[in-house]
Amino acid sequence: MGIDKQSDISANLQIGPTTLGMVRIYVEGDGVDLPLDFDPDEAEEIAEELRTAAEAARRMGNANGKSGKSKGKRRD
Repeated sequence: MGIDKQSDISANLQIGPTTLGMVRIYVEGDGVDLPLDFDPDEAEEIAEELRTAAEAARRMGNANGKSGKSKGKRRD
């Protein structure tokens, strides 16, 4: 599956600090438990990539007549 393909897969996403000073992105889904640890600098780079992608997606949505409001659910 590519990054631009729709999916019916759902997963829980948790993000937070670890006791070892890392930032953990934890993905839990059907048969998947995936802890991803990043040092703080890497986490900030990921955050910037998320912001950049969100801005691009918002522009694409506005160009297609969408309001840019999310209809998806984030599960913490």
